[in-house]
Amino acid sequence: MTRRILAVATFCFALVIGVLVIVNSMRPRVERVATPTTPSAPAAPPRATPRAETPERPAAATPSRRAARPSTPAPASPAEPAVPLETAIELGTLRIDADVPRAQVFIDRQFVGTTPLTAASVKPGTHQINVTAEGFEGIAQTIDVEPGPRDLTFRFREVRLDAAVAVVHKHRIGSCQGRLVATVDGIRYETADKEDVFSARLGDLESFQVDYQDKNLRIKLRKGRQFNFTDPDGNADRLFVFHRDVEKARQRLTP
Repeated sequence: MTRRILAVATFCFALVIGVLVIVNSMRPRVERVATPTTPSAPAAPPRATPRAETPERPAAATPSRRAARPSTPAPASPAEPAVPLETAIELGTLRIDADVPRAQVFIDRQFVGTTPLTAASVKPGTHQINVTAEGFEGIAQTIDVEPGPRDLTFRFREVRLDAAVAVVHKHRIGSCQGRLVATVDGIRYETADKEDVFSARLGDLESFQVDYQDKNLRIKLRKGRQFNFTDPDGNADRLFVFHRDVEKARQRLTP
């Protein structure tokens, strides 16, 4: 009995000792687990040692692609005087004279002076020249001006005649059509009827008259036939103008 008690007591003692040993060996782990770990504060960044401030060099400006590169300006050349348009084109010069003194000259209806005169700076091309003199019939002439000088002489004392008119010659029976032509050399009738054709000097006309109301132009050759002409369209104006031009020449050519 006593041995059993001792055995139990010894077993209990050994058990207690074993528990204590186990507890002691387990205590640090329990404390490690039980004790909450306080998070350590983040380490302060290392304090930068102040460096001596070195002045920074300004960065070289990169030229923009759009900005024009500065270039050395070329030496300015002396400005040339503007050339007028009229001098850029070679112009014409007209030297105008007449066989009567101080005839008035107009170019394209603009008075330019009295003869003799020089009209400079006339543009090339077609121009109308009109010259008048007291006591004489005016002269009109269309000319083509070219670069360079040109001489023009207007002769008022010279007889000029170049007239023509379409007519119908009235016969006693029937009629024929033709054309009257007058120059300083004379007057002639051109027609297909050979029997009516005639030609005469202006001084050989015995009668040369126009009847405006009857629309008739009568021509009688000296010691020859008489002709009565009318206008194909019954227009007396053309007969009148033809008669006027021929009569002026006759008066100047016939003594």
